[in-house]
Amino acid sequence: MVEKVVIMGAAGRDFHNFNVYFRDNPRYEVVAFTAAQIEGIEGRAYPAELAGGGYPQGIPIRPESELRDIIRKHRVDLVAFSYSDVPHMQVMHTASQVMAEGADFMLIGATYTMLEASCPVVSVCAVRTGCGKSPTTRKVCDILRARGRRVVVVRHPMPYGDLSRQIVQRYETVDDFDQHRCTIEEREEYEPLVECGLVVYAGVDYAAILREAEREADVIVWDGGNNDTPFFRSTVHITVFDPHRAGHELTYYPGETNMLMADIAVINKVDTAPSSRVREVMDNIAAANPSAEVVLAKSPVTVDDPAAIAGRRVLVVEDGPTLTHGGMAYGAGTVAARTFGAAELVDPRPFACGSIAGVFERYTHIGPVLPAMGYHAHQLTDLERTINAVDCDLVLFGTPARLGRFLRIEHPTMRVRYDYADGGPARLEDALLRLLDERGAG
Repeated sequence: MVEKVVIMGAAGRDFHNFNVYFRDNPRYEVVAFTAAQIEGIEGRAYPAELAGGGYPQGIPIRPESELRDIIRKHRVDLVAFSYSDVPHMQVMHTASQVMAEGADFMLIGATYTMLEASCPVVSVCAVRTGCGKSPTTRKVCDILRARGRRVVVVRHPMPYGDLSRQIVQRYETVDDFDQHRCTIEEREEYEPLVECGLVVYAGVDYAAILREAEREADVIVWDGGNNDTPFFRSTVHITVFDPHRAGHELTYYPGETNMLMADIAVINKVDTAPSSRVREVMDNIAAANPSAEVVLAKSPVTVDDPAAIAGRRVLVVEDGPTLTHGGMAYGAGTVAARTFGAAELVDPRPFACGSIAGVFERYTHIGPVLPAMGYHAHQLTDLERTINAVDCDLVLFGTPARLGRFLRIEHPTMRVRYDYADGGPARLEDALLRLLDERGAG
């Protein structure tokens, strides 16, 4: 008997799990993917050229709200939960709904879908979205390149457009972002790495991506998304923690798995978090994974002209996913505004246009800041209109992407940068290089 399957996802881990676990497996027939977290990614199909011979029409991608109806209509046997940064309780509520409809509920093991690379892999993951993976990844790349290693970054997938055109994506210049029609969310992740002279791969088929990356790398750095586990088997696994959300390392899926798998546990933002919350995270790591080497880190913010912020009424634009499914009320832009003496953070909510107003309605925890949402052209237009409607002296961009390249902003603007800095006696460089040497990959 062939088992009918639904894969629950958010345009990333779900496609990888299909490619590695379900595709060309005669035991299963995947009748649908469901989509959550990211606006507008449903209504597409996983294309036939990726799905394999058993799916000549591809596989439909439906909203997660239709899950129970899909189970009933197709008499689904199995639902595979395949996306990240979800509270443990929500995962089990979903499991209860699935089982109430008569289907089995499945979580695929973290290591089961990891691909083997022919070169060392250093993975940078986290326990929540917005912990500071990106600056940590850049720091890891700097450490490895200083040792003379050819480093290629492979980023967790963000295929929010035409999947048949996103099978393997390679980014080396800014022009590549336009060629691949990148969303703001993609640019936020890729752009700082490319600006550092790094080659970045992403896409849909990570076996094909791995083959391409291996051709030009001595070491691959896996740059994780959300709090997901790596798609490649790691030589060294680094997990980043956020003491502003102390305790979340125990209560979010699969962030707790990353904590348990960590060789190096980086507790970031110790320069802005209360010491009691830093200690809470340290205690949780010690209890769950005492063999992990703990490194404290800062995330200092810099701007080109601090005097231009002092005394000004500032609109802060923050990284979108950090605020939405990451659950933060603010980010690096707010820290910079406060650090450099802004007179006021202007609340953008009364000025929100179109889909941006909808974001504030769905994510009521967001403070007086504007999430940089731009998954689709109409959302970019709404973001631009919202920014220009706000009565402010300065727009402070806390997002890593240079939004001024493709938005027409009518106010003065400034970009916030934030980087990795060691925050204690233990240094990330020492821990990483020692582990690579011990494992024959130095």
